[in-house]
Amino acid sequence: MLSGVCKNSYLSLSKSINVKAILLAAGLGTRLYPLTKDKPKALVEVQGKPLLQHQLEKLKKEGFKKVLINIHHFGDQIISFLEKNKNFGLDIEISDESSKLLDTGGALRKASEFIRGEDPVFIHNVDVISTISFKEMLNSHRLTGAYATLAIRKRETKRYLLFNEKNKLCAWENVETGEKKGDWKDDNLTRAAFSGIHILSPKCIDLFPEKEAFSIIDFYLEAAKNHFICGYFHDESIWLDVGKVESLA
Repeated sequence: MLSGVCKNSYLSLSKSINVKAILLAAGLGTRLYPLTKDKPKALVEVQGKPLLQHQLEKLKKEGFKKVLINIHHFGDQIISFLEKNKNFGLDIEISDESSKLLDTGGALRKASEFIRGEDPVFIHNVDVISTISFKEMLNSHRLTGAYATLAIRKRETKRYLLFNEKNKLCAWENVETGEKKGDWKDDNLTRAAFSGIHILSPKCIDLFPEKEAFSIIDFYLEAAKNHFICGYFHDESIWLDVGKVESLA
């Protein structure tokens, strides 16, 4: 599903990727403890291969060349791993958050200079594995002209994003606590779970709050009041959150 974009328009815009990517790898990996007792979650292995390697190899296969990786927990191990593997043939920059975790929003604000330019930037959590086509998602983002495009799917979770019939982000809800945020005026909102994969247009930099650390979801909800923040359904692809011990198997 291409977020309401017609197939003919999608096909006419199809082209090779010429954008940068950001891999979010700075988390403490508390859900993967004790595997992260002496290593970062980015180096926890799935089928004998570190998560970081899975992500970099997919990015390279899909045509990406420049990647920024943020680090915090055992960040030196990530740098050593990249050096040992010659950056997997990619142009890699490191955003060092060793002194303080900045949350996703703060991490992107810190990476503002990397994000600047004409092309959107692809953002991916290191502990998510999927078969989602980056090229198709990117083409959808370009066609809609959205400030940001969020990969979403219909799965059970405690926290949902809510979208209107045009796949515009409107609200957020924690079904466990009952907490709600955003615009609830529309009675026909669709619940969907965020997949930890999103595309950010450089123009979002000017909308970032003057905070060192902040939630990217809170930012998107605020930005959605005046700008198009788009949902991209990818229910047909395989998607796994491997940031938990029980999900690694």
